[in-house]
Amino acid sequence: MRADALAALTRNVVRRASWPIQRLAALLAAARIPPNVITWSALVANFWAAILFAAGRFAAAGGMMLLAGLCDLLDGRVARLEGRVSLFGEFLDSILDRYADLILFLGLLVYYVDVNRFRYVILAGAAMAGAVMVSYAKARAESLVRESSVGFWDRPERLVLMILGALTNRMEVVLWILAIGPNITVIHRILDTWKQTDGGLRSLSERPPSSDAAHVSAGAGNSPGHSRAPHFLTRSAGRGRH
Repeated sequence: MRADALAALTRNVVRRASWPIQRLAALLAAARIPPNVITWSALVANFWAAILFAAGRFAAAGGMMLLAGLCDLLDGRVARLEGRVSLFGEFLDSILDRYADLILFLGLLVYYVDVNRFRYVILAGAAMAGAVMVSYAKARAESLVRESSVGFWDRPERLVLMILGALTNRMEVVLWILAIGPNITVIHRILDTWKQTDGGLRSLSERPPSSDAAHVSAGAGNSPGHSRAPHFLTRSAGRGRH
């Protein structure tokens, strides 16, 4: 599957699911479920999916990944409805997403080691590295330049492909794609950042001001959109594409 076709599929799935997800978010908000509880639930679901991958139960693992993905779609919406929007929530979400990525590939690594398929152990390791580095490359580049959104293989596309591979028992094909595609995107982002820094010659003193830093210095914690609830119960309104 081409990366642009996968990105279009991901957007289409999210758009079609938007109404029922919004209704479910409204029910959760009415029950005053803390958004970060939903975020942690996504990590737990992904951990269970990893256990199922390690046991070779790929279809069941795909189902658990669907549940985790639903939690990922809900937490930001619930945060907005409850007025529990925070910078810390976005930070926590990103950290747990990285752990989820690593845990899922770890489950696959355990399985392929157990069945003595060394080639796919290497592929799972390369896919794990790509999943982490494609996100890190974007975050690190955007601390130096204004934007680094080139390339495909952000987290939604990677997860959709893994779910499809798990449910159809085609994970070996998926691992080949994920071992190559995200790492190519990392190279693409390195080259794009190199160009945006004038061939690597721009000094750190020429770094553009960070919009996030400006938001914090403006007193984001006192804005009406932020809850006065304890920080571990607050949540960011938006989810980035990592």
